[in-house]
Amino acid sequence: MESNDNPLGAFAKAVAFAADKHRNQRRKDAEASPYINHPIALANVLANEGNVTDVAVLCAAVLHDTIEDTETTSEELTATFGSQITAIVLDVTDDKSLEKHVRKQRQIEHAPHISKEAKLVKLADKICNLRDILASPPSDWSPERKQGYFDWAAKVVAGVRGVHPELEAAFDRLLARHAELR
Repeated sequence: MESNDNPLGAFAKAVAFAADKHRNQRRKDAEASPYINHPIALANVLANEGNVTDVAVLCAAVLHDTIEDTETTSEELTATFGSQITAIVLDVTDDKSLEKHVRKQRQIEHAPHISKEAKLVKLADKICNLRDILASPPSDWSPERKQGYFDWAAKVVAGVRGVHPELEAAFDRLLARHAELR
């Protein structure tokens, strides 16, 4: 959706689209919570903690994993939501054809070069993932794996710093909390 004639309508459409695409997916937490909770949490962090009102950013937040983790194509996103939202989603999408360690390194290298809007989505994603790991980590994750994720997330977020000081402070508080718990 290139036009913001009805921003609430666009956001509701994005939530419905993401819910449909992620309908059979579960998170890796011990409760195997519905996957859609994660993209909704990103939009919530951006809107209610970061006071982000840009509808394209909020739509991209709920759509951020659709290309990476479902059968959604960039062409489908563009046809449904327009090029602006699709560009933000593509900026935060990993190439799943690459090995995991390569994808993780690329996130670190790519983060400083993505759009401001994508940096907001990336920051919210890392905040939500750290919160999830602290509250209900995957049952098969060792303390070392959790620490590795926190260390890696800090490197990714280093590349988006300056985009939103309040959300960056929230991220830093999660790093500190994790360090206290170790």
